[in-house]
Amino acid sequence: MLEQKISRRDWLTQAALLGMVGTGGLALAQDLQPAESTTEKAKRKPRIATSTYSYWRYRKDSKLSIVNCIDLAAEASFDGVEVLHVQMQDESNAALQKIKQRAFSNGLDLCGISTHQSFVSPDAEVRQKNIEHTIHCIELAYAMGIPTMRVNTGRWGTIKSFDELMANKGIEPILPGHTEDEGFKWVIDSLEKCLPKAEECGVVLGLENHWGLGRTAEGVIRVIDAIDSPWLRATLDTGNFLERQYEQYEQLAPYAAFVQAKTYIGGGTWYTLDVDYERVAKLLNDVDYSGYISLEFEGQAKHETAIPQSLRMLRKAFS
Repeated sequence: MLEQKISRRDWLTQAALLGMVGTGGLALAQDLQPAESTTEKAKRKPRIATSTYSYWRYRKDSKLSIVNCIDLAAEASFDGVEVLHVQMQDESNAALQKIKQRAFSNGLDLCGISTHQSFVSPDAEVRQKNIEHTIHCIELAYAMGIPTMRVNTGRWGTIKSFDELMANKGIEPILPGHTEDEGFKWVIDSLEKCLPKAEECGVVLGLENHWGLGRTAEGVIRVIDAIDSPWLRATLDTGNFLERQYEQYEQLAPYAAFVQAKTYIGGGTWYTLDVDYERVAKLLNDVDYSGYISLEFEGQAKHETAIPQSLRMLRKAFS
């Protein structure tokens, strides 16, 4: 029979345990054993942010700077801020670092940036300009330390007025002489050209259900599945499904890297959508979503009262 050698440390440990057992220390010895593993994983609550759009809203009477919006978000006790790119007045590195510093000094994360582009065009030069714009915005996100960026498919542009488009529930005719399949190919090819920069910078692109070919969950998922990259996921906007609302939330939820939560206190700018956020919270919880919920206030009420009210409602729903 071969002798088994044990280290001095192991021998002392075993001797100590035997000594405890021999002196009535069995319970203490058992306490030193590894705890049984649990199959139930603790779930973290989503954090609540606000988009700077909530204060800005394309309204002439509320053209606040991003830095001002960050201060207001901190005052309201949000956890983070999402930056609206078209609101940026200065894209110099000094301005970007000022935004990052202001968020840090207020104890806020810069958790997202929303950009605008359209890849739905038969003109390759137009698509290339939008690719270059998207890559530029990825670099802005990287400079500010922002981990995810909202992108759009774009739309056909056959309805010129956005007010008219909203009155038509975001539905517009396909460009004459072209097909929907062509449109999806333009979007997929364009986003594929943006992904190397997204991966280099560590910025996840979140394709939003935002009119055009991304108007439906099916349209967004078609693009994401075709590309099949961890650097392209979804930004789920609760205010942009105007039919089959909860069905489409459920479809898109497993793909979500970011969630934008619309509220319409005082009546919406283009429409008012009734969203049951406790139901939305359950849908997201069912797919283990624990990322940010970013408020996009789109009502007519004054932001000074409506945004804190929206925050209280979201905190309650997602608690």
